[in-house]
Amino acid sequence: MKLLAQSFSIGDYTIQGPQNFAFANATIGTIIGQSLSYIFGFAGIGLLLMIIASGFTLMTSAGDPKKMEKGKATLTNAIIGFLIIFAAFWIVQIAGIIFGWQSSIGAIFGQ
Repeated sequence: MKLLAQSFSIGDYTIQGPQNFAFANATIGTIIGQSLSYIFGFAGIGLLLMIIASGFTLMTSAGDPKKMEKGKATLTNAIIGFLIIFAAFWIVQIAGIIFGWQSSIGAIFGQ
């Protein structure tokens, strides 16, 4: 099933997708599998930025309880969000082992 870069013809006119497009004949599983490393990378960068932002808020709070709570909440939410991303990946892997879907999950995650 072609999802991206399809060609389309009407009479003498033909519209084609980009030449040498990496996902020209890709399935959704292939696209997700190849983008996972970028997703995890962006999640790590996001976590780092949120830790820096919460640390800055805590350092500049000058004893203000509201700012300190905001900084603590930002740090907690950043760590929880990061853990959710990795937990989702590992839950899918474990479910694949339990239910025998290793080949399907392996195709999606590029394994």
